[in-house]
Amino acid sequence: MIKKYKVFLVDDHELVREGLTRLINQQKHMEVCGEAEDLAGALEGLSSAKADIVVVDLFLKRNFSGLDLIKELRLHYPHLKIIVVSMYEESIYGVRSLKAGAQGYVMKKESSVRIIEAIEKVMAGGVYMSETLANSMLSEFQGKNPSEEKDLGEILSDREIEVFHLLGSGKTTIQVSEAMNLSSKTVHSYCSRIKEKLRLTNYNELLREAVKWVEKE
Repeated sequence: MIKKYKVFLVDDHELVREGLTRLINQQKHMEVCGEAEDLAGALEGLSSAKADIVVVDLFLKRNFSGLDLIKELRLHYPHLKIIVVSMYEESIYGVRSLKAGAQGYVMKKESSVRIIEAIEKVMAGGVYMSETLANSMLSEFQGKNPSEEKDLGEILSDREIEVFHLLGSGKTTIQVSEAMNLSSKTVHSYCSRIKEKLRLTNYNELLREAVKWVEKE
């Protein structure tokens, strides 16, 4: 009997989980062993699922980030393999996901074949990423182009990136505080730090830069 990899899915969209379940269960050597829509559900489900690998999105229900989940999984399940499948730009979130402890990053716009390839490579002990992401990480490691201005991935923290992304997606600071389960005061503090780091003079400039950044993704 062929030993199947047991895959646990974490995504806040039911249709996405259903699609991934069909795709994975069609493979002879892998099967879905459980699913969740948020951090708490993932930790609870994984306690009994005996999963080999987790496929996780970056933005989850109940105001939790997939990056938070990756860090929690590394703490509680250090030997568990993790792949991120996300719609968000790999140049920012790919690097952060791998640094948090994931072994692979696949953008949702890629073909379904890429997800299967990623699972296979990570389960074989490798790391899965696009050539673009690999080159970006190699350049960072080697310290190339020191005279060039750093990108947002290097300048902003994980939380600051999330605030910046939500503002660029059209959220107000009140909506950002609700989405991230933070006080308005904390969100305003993040905005102030982002303005300082990006050398912006006011909130309107911050919004314009956030919108331009999201449109480039």
